Amino acid sequence: MAHPTQLILETNRLYIRPLSYDHLVQYTDLDNSLENSLGLEPYPRSLPGELKEALEQAILPMVKQAGDDLLYCTLWTIIEKEHNRMVGDLCFKGAPNAAGEIEIGYGTYADFQGRGFMTEAIGRILQWAFNQPGVQAVIAETDKGNIASHQTLKKNGFEVYKEEGEMIWWRLRK
Repeated sequence: MAHPTQLILETNRLYIRPLSYDHLVQYTDLDNSLENSLGLEPYPRSLPGELKEALEQAILPMVKQAGDDLLYCTLWTIIEKEHNRMVGDLCFKGAPNAAGEIEIGYGTYADFQGRGFMTEAIGRILQWAFNQPGVQAVIAETDKGNIASHQTLKKNGFEVYKEEGEMIWWRLRK
């Protein structure tokens, strides 16, 4: 059987692939070593504080512990086919819970926002997720002011199920 990081999901414009532990370390270096390792065109990117913290405190330790069972805890990179470059990332925040829910997080790099890449990527990762054992629903959390994210989720069929303070929670059932 192929290693999980050899899995590549595809849409008309994108490839979506999970990153190994070593790839994640390269991702944090911001020195194009990840792009070189994956055979991609380098493109300047930054590591927002929230993602850096998530990588250091949660994603890297979980992926290291998960071994080959990393698909629900690693970062998946989104690659635009036309220019062979990374345009964003998404991740699941752990394996399905007792209710069969998995949470998704995502971000499009600033230079690539507004082009529908994330809507397309989420649509494809949802297809994959709903074909996995135990997955009954995908949830997402957004800031109330993040209208672009709201639109992305709505276009993929998500509905609001909870609002609290400045946050909105969304759910899509299988």
